[in-house]
Amino acid sequence: MLLIPVVVAIFLADIFIGSVWVSPRDILQILISGYDTSTPEAMIIWEARIPRALTAVCVGMVLPVCGLMMQTFFRNPVAGPDILGVSSGAGLAVALLTMGAGVTTFSMGMQVSIIAVATVGSIAVLLLMLLIAGRTRDAVTLLIIGLMVGAGVSALTGILQYFSNRDALRSFILWSFGSLGGVTLTELRILIPASFIVIIISWSMSKALNLLLTGEQYAFSMGLSIKKSRLLLILLTGAGAGLVTAYCGPIAFIGIAVPHIARMIWNSADHRILIPATAISGAGVMLLCDMIAQLPGYQTILPVNIITALLGAPFVIWLLMRNRRLNNFF
Repeated sequence: MLLIPVVVAIFLADIFIGSVWVSPRDILQILISGYDTSTPEAMIIWEARIPRALTAVCVGMVLPVCGLMMQTFFRNPVAGPDILGVSSGAGLAVALLTMGAGVTTFSMGMQVSIIAVATVGSIAVLLLMLLIAGRTRDAVTLLIIGLMVGAGVSALTGILQYFSNRDALRSFILWSFGSLGGVTLTELRILIPASFIVIIISWSMSKALNLLLTGEQYAFSMGLSIKKSRLLLILLTGAGAGLVTAYCGPIAFIGIAVPHIARMIWNSADHRILIPATAISGAGVMLLCDMIAQLPGYQTILPVNIITALLGAPFVIWLLMRNRRLNNFF
């Protein structure tokens, strides 16, 4: 509960800070006056900064919670939400659109098309993984198959990249960098409720996740349906990762690093605590990454995927070096 006001403060700071200077007094006046895009400053706040900050909150909640569930299910500290290959499926679908069909003009229509095809690609890989999960009992085998599916799909994307022209390749690379700025207020009407649905259902599975942390045999002896839980976890993780990838592109490391931050701060392996703690912490971390990406005082906005990788990669390396502490949670 104490972390929520901190995240709210970071959210407001993210709105106040941007590549275009708007005075704090004007921002307060715009926020108090309500939605109005009659002035350039109001347009920047209501159509750019607020949707971007809300998108950061959704991404910061969904990806870490999905990463937490995968780390628990596979009992692997470096498992992430993209371990099932869902993000790769979305990437292949977008590659087919931009490099296969040759759609390279950035517009509102293209943004909607990218979201649509990325969603289809995510669902296709998700259905494949659900089919495989129903036929295998071993979590390690499922983990390896997920990695191989992701590698195979990424290879197909690589073939498209190799034979594509410069403009098409540039469009795909820009999408693959990840962005929080392409989501409109209208699209947030879908993204926000869907994100909260993923979080709520994930929290409702806290008991099952706690049992899985002790091992599948013990969980089964305690009456947990392993097959049902596995399918639901894959469905939730795939839906969450696919949702974020469809709207924002692939965003790395945030789903791996934040669950460990929550474990260390709260010093707990209880998912009734970890899931809301991870969601709130992830929202704060993602807002901070968005603030860094906007480079106050400069016109250039860095892709958020670069910031999350620069911050997340050293943390994961440090985490692996301190592997003894992780053994307390796995």
